[in-house]
Amino acid sequence: MSQEDENVAMLRAGYAAWHQTKGDADVWLDILAEHVTWGSLGDGQPGMEFSKSRISKQEVVDYFKELTNDWSMEFYHVSEYVAQGDRVVALGECSWTNKRTKKTVTIPKVDVWKFENGKIVEFMEHFDTHTAIMASQD
Repeated sequence: MSQEDENVAMLRAGYAAWHQTKGDADVWLDILAEHVTWGSLGDGQPGMEFSKSRISKQEVVDYFKELTNDWSMEFYHVSEYVAQGDRVVALGECSWTNKRTKKTVTIPKVDVWKFENGKIVEFMEHFDTHTAIMASQD
């Protein structure tokens, strides 16, 4: 199995568990490097504070805690993986409900991952931030 195939296999397992557990971050922790760069188009905007940039495994744990404090997952499906070298792009759709407003959003999602030595060292998520922010407001 090539390194690209191994990286995709790790992400397939991670996303399947992420969807099944409806947001248990523990599914990702074993494959995160201690020093990981974690980013989001949300970039910590009001209503999406959890999405601010992170630079360590512990900060990514905080990202997941903040995310699941404010939002509950309805589903997370990845339909396609594109791998080249140490990068994998995951294309899919997810749905989350804001716990305070009770509004649900279903949006397309693109996640870009970078691996080194079998660990995730970089992540950037791309999604419809406007729709998500609107769902966090009354």
